[in-house]
Amino acid sequence: MSAPAAPIATADVPRRIRSQRTRSDRVYRLTASGAGLVTLVVLFLIGLFLFLRALPAFRENGLSFFTTTGWNPSVPHETGVAALLYGTLVVATIALVLAVPVSLLTALYLTEYVSPRMRGPLVTVLDLLAAVPSLIYGIWGFFFLQPHLLGVAQWLADNLGMVPFFATPRHTNLAASPFIVGVLVALMLTPTATAVMREVFAQTPPGEKEAALALGGSRWRMIRAVVIPFGRGGIIGGSMLALGRAMGESISIAIVLSAAFSITPNILETGGNTIGAHIANRFGDADRAHGLPALMAAGLVLYVVTLLVNVGASVVVRRSRSGQGVEI
Repeated sequence: MSAPAAPIATADVPRRIRSQRTRSDRVYRLTASGAGLVTLVVLFLIGLFLFLRALPAFRENGLSFFTTTGWNPSVPHETGVAALLYGTLVVATIALVLAVPVSLLTALYLTEYVSPRMRGPLVTVLDLLAAVPSLIYGIWGFFFLQPHLLGVAQWLADNLGMVPFFATPRHTNLAASPFIVGVLVALMLTPTATAVMREVFAQTPPGEKEAALALGGSRWRMIRAVVIPFGRGGIIGGSMLALGRAMGESISIAIVLSAAFSITPNILETGGNTIGAHIANRFGDADRAHGLPALMAAGLVLYVVTLLVNVGASVVVRRSRSGQGVEI
């Protein structure tokens, strides 16, 4: 009787799994990829357009365009964006300092404290505030907000005059100042920043929140230990989105702020300017030979600064827990 044949050894080769997408999946991926590519192309074309239109101004003024505070496009080397860029950063900083804490506390209240019955109406009102046009904010700020803020500005000048930002001589006109405009812009930014933060806070894992409460922590300690660290990406993303809007705001600032080309640390004195407001004020009567290229150059500077701010914020958000896999 013959012995049984030995089994033939086969190589242990892992099987290759092929995933075949359905037709709807392929269409969706193609559409999403195309939309993302179109966005990048449009972004590049906007920058290229501004650069080509701004070349005559850069040729006439050279590097002095970034250091000159005056604005006289018809004379070479007397036009610059230094005062405009400074005013833009000052107004945006004031708005951000005032808007971010209010937005953060409002978002936490809507997600952790308010009853579910009231959450819907409050969120609706907040979203409606974000949809109000800038022109309406500007008119409201000029006729209503500014008269009520003059007393606050005077109190800051009288009691905090030792701080350079508030050091204002007596009997100085405090209307149409960067401070008043910063408060107005902060009110415009609060709904947008709050909406972003609220959406991220609402995604906090319920198990971690319940575990923190089960360990004996109060609601506020749970928020500090779980919700705020998880929502770090939303806080940064909402703040940077608000900063981008503050730097690009034009109509409301043009209505309230008294245009002046100066660099001063005092934010209570009348006068100042931003790039967006200056373009809105001068675009209609700018000549094509000198004025329009100078405005395009100022717009290009604002475009680059805003782009750098958003890119930096995107890097920080992606490294946070709530921002993994999320772009802003």
